[in-house]
Amino acid sequence: MFSRVPDPSPPPSLLLHDPSAIDHFLRHCSSPRQAGQIHAVLLHIHPASAFLAAGLVSLYSRLRLLPLALSAFLSFPHRARTPLLCNSVLRAHLRSPSALLSLHSRLPFPLADAFTFPLLLKASSLLSDPLLSSSLHARAVLAGLHSHLHVANELISVYSNHNKIDVARQVFDRMPVRNIISYNALLSGFAADRDYRSADDLFRRRMGPAGMAPNPVTWTSLLSAHARCQRHREVVDLFDEMRAGGTESTAEAAAVALSVCAYVDGVGLGKGMKIHGYVVRVGFGGYLFVRNSLICMYGKLGNREDAEGLFEDGGARDLVSWNALISSYAAGGHCEEAYAVFSQMERSGEVEPNVVTWSAVIGGFATAGLAESSLCIFRRMQQADVQPNAVTLATVLSSCGELSALESGKEIHTYTMRSLMDRNILVRNGLLNMYTKSGSLRKALLVFNGMSEKDLISWNTMITGFGMHGFCNEALDTFDNMVQAGFTPDGVTFVAALSACSHAGNVEVGRRLLDQMVHEYKLTPAMEHYSCMVDLLGRAGLLKEATALVEGMQMRPNACVWGALLNACRLHGNVVLAEDCATSILGLEGEITGNYMLLSNIYAASGKWQESAKMRVMAKARGLKKQLSQSWIELRKKVFAFSAGSSLPYQTEEVYEVLGYLSRHLDSKNIEQELDLLDTFIQANLRKDANLTTSTTRAMMSLGCTVRGTGNV
Repeated sequence: MFSRVPDPSPPPSLLLHDPSAIDHFLRHCSSPRQAGQIHAVLLHIHPASAFLAAGLVSLYSRLRLLPLALSAFLSFPHRARTPLLCNSVLRAHLRSPSALLSLHSRLPFPLADAFTFPLLLKASSLLSDPLLSSSLHARAVLAGLHSHLHVANELISVYSNHNKIDVARQVFDRMPVRNIISYNALLSGFAADRDYRSADDLFRRRMGPAGMAPNPVTWTSLLSAHARCQRHREVVDLFDEMRAGGTESTAEAAAVALSVCAYVDGVGLGKGMKIHGYVVRVGFGGYLFVRNSLICMYGKLGNREDAEGLFEDGGARDLVSWNALISSYAAGGHCEEAYAVFSQMERSGEVEPNVVTWSAVIGGFATAGLAESSLCIFRRMQQADVQPNAVTLATVLSSCGELSALESGKEIHTYTMRSLMDRNILVRNGLLNMYTKSGSLRKALLVFNGMSEKDLISWNTMITGFGMHGFCNEALDTFDNMVQAGFTPDGVTFVAALSACSHAGNVEVGRRLLDQMVHEYKLTPAMEHYSCMVDLLGRAGLLKEATALVEGMQMRPNACVWGALLNACRLHGNVVLAEDCATSILGLEGEITGNYMLLSNIYAASGKWQESAKMRVMAKARGLKKQLSQSWIELRKKVFAFSAGSSLPYQTEEVYEVLGYLSRHLDSKNIEQELDLLDTFIQANLRKDANLTTSTTRAMMSLGCTVRGTGNV
């Protein structure tokens, strides 16, 4: 069962009877052979010395000779097995917490003391066993040791690791004596719990009066608390405060500060370069995790040369290094560069891409609006047999929603159910988003009602979905249900609710919501809220009220707000106000063709043909072209897009046969009524555009009918 204890002759030059000499040898020995020799000396001359026996066990542990550490423990007589020796052999097994607990339960140990309980508690934490931790806590209470400094400190750490920060706080508050480790343990717990307010309160208001000076570990925990809450500017300010106060940073603290620099507007690069210089001066540049943070920072800030220089400098690099460069490019919107590095990674064979690598590339293309590319890379990931995580699935579901790729979305939904990933709230929110954008509100509602846990994003997505499909009452009912469930609406919630009111023309409810947002929830309206409200009032014909709202804005209206008012002018034929809106909107977005076309149509509708033609001439003189209309359809996991004037990919004869049938049966009265407003020149151009616009939709429908009838795709 146990390894045989070595029994060589003791080294002749050793001062055999001098315990201090033996202790010195135990602390500095690095040879298994010499460890065996000193073991023999102890058994012959100092068999009852628990202190030296504990030193020997620690030596074997340091040399990674755990079987010999246990054999050494058993080789000493019972009178030497004091708590000191017993704790030493337990500590030797901390790398294997299950073995430590088993050892403690099987071997004849004396009663646990204030140094035994921390070891047992740490083992329970490493095993992520909260019930065992609570049981050990109860045993410490029965033994009267729960308030001992070392035990209480470990209890704070253990409960923090188990996400029971309230219990950790109670242990801290009841401690009769605290040291810096106590404060650091609770600060670390607040950081893990993303509670920067409690971390700040402990640091600013309690440590000073208690006479506790923060050390580098304290600052690292405080920085982490703010970083986890995305308080990026506060992190770099705290790092500067720490350095100004004379506290030397840890490598971990420097890495935390570097990780947020890319998100600090205006000064991020300067701050990052300053920290980089500090890292080089103090010698942290040799730490791989610090270099990875630097790669990530420079990459996200668009400083590709420095990022690639650090990556290619010949030093050690690991999977995290590759992921740092790829993720930084993807997060910075450089998806092609991210994919190029990803391809280089595959070719190099240094490391295999993992789920983080694939997710970064997929997310980069999705963020850049290249949803189809995002889905293609996801298919490659599946072929590579890499299992997606919740972030991957949420991203590709978003891409499916952008493409209205309902069948692909359903397929991914099936996968999430098989893998039980559909229980993850991030994935469920992704499913809600996909189904609402793909037109399947019924499926979205099934997912929503089946969620045992909802967050604000879940409610916002459902409100947006109802409004998008014209169900204003259902959207507002969902808003009320969300408030009753204890959720506080945010700016996104009110955009969704106001948009629903706009689609339904519900002016009174819209007014009430805007007032509620400002006065009850103390939220400042953003451009999106004003745009929705102007659109709502404008559609209802309340142009004076809409204009007053725009003029009373505390910020300069953007093109979306002016565009909403301009569209209202088109609906109600108000040319004078439209001209004022056009002056403002063309000053903001003079290169957008649609603005000229909209004003041209307003002039045409009021019979001002020269002004209408002038707008089109202005657009042409600026080299602007009307954006071609586009329709798309998903068939057999592929999305086919049709632009005005484009040719069909295949089955042309069959598709045009169906297209002709559709065209003969579709009512074109609305288009003809609009055309009657224009003179011959403008009619000819608009008729061409109108025909093309309807053609893309009809072509899409025709291809769908043809393919599903013949099954040739």
